[in-house]
Amino acid sequence: MKKCFYCGKKIKDDAKFCAHCGKEVNNVVNAKKIKSKYSIKDVMTGLIAILLYFIMMIGQAIPLQLMGVDISNMNQTVKVLYMLGYELLTIIILICIFYNPLKQMWSDFKKNHKYYFKNYFYLWFILLGLMMFSNLIVSGIVGTETSANEEAINTMFKVSPLYIYLSAVVYAPIVEELTFRLAIRKLFKNDYLFIAVSGISFGLLHVIGSPTILEYLYIIPYAIPGFIFAYILVKTKNIFNTIGLHFIHNGIMMSLQIIASLFM
Repeated sequence: MKKCFYCGKKIKDDAKFCAHCGKEVNNVVNAKKIKSKYSIKDVMTGLIAILLYFIMMIGQAIPLQLMGVDISNMNQTVKVLYMLGYELLTIIILICIFYNPLKQMWSDFKKNHKYYFKNYFYLWFILLGLMMFSNLIVSGIVGTETSANEEAINTMFKVSPLYIYLSAVVYAPIVEELTFRLAIRKLFKNDYLFIAVSGISFGLLHVIGSPTILEYLYIIPYAIPGFIFAYILVKTKNIFNTIGLHFIHNGIMMSLQIIASLFM
């Protein structure tokens, strides 16, 4: 008898699928690679991905400046197309960095997506509830209804709703999960340390630049999805689960914002 890599229960030696969790045990070899011990390659891959993410984020305007383009006088449509193209380039670069593990994970996801949905989708409701509750508490302490990050998104949404929607629903789930989950996982193999670092860094990303120290308390509601997505990656060893949930979460939130704007 051998143990299922995913649920830990005993199964027959020649079993192709686990009789308990239903997952294909043939994928164990690929999954184990993700949970392997530290290697220089893993550390370098993680560091390069994180570094490139911040370089691309900070240097968004540099190509235009090098070409002598006055950003303030750019046509809004041209500016949106440029930003979408720039974000697409960022996605492509990160996919190239993680191409091999992403290919393995996609193969696993296609075969086991029903199992993943059945066993982990409920965590999104927990995530949503905890975010709403913590946001309510923090906003009461800080004295503002929304964080500075949320206000900035709302302002940009009024100027270019299509860009903000695509950026939040497509770009953010892919890039942020590859950076704050997959890349950080390359650096921290200890499950608890990884979940802590991933959640805190993800929350911090969304509150950097807050106008007051007190508003940094908003790191709590922003860190919650980071913790839960990291936990899901630990349990499933598949980044497409967290990308999918991140996509669903942002898609629903942005859609509600669009609906609300129609009646205001």
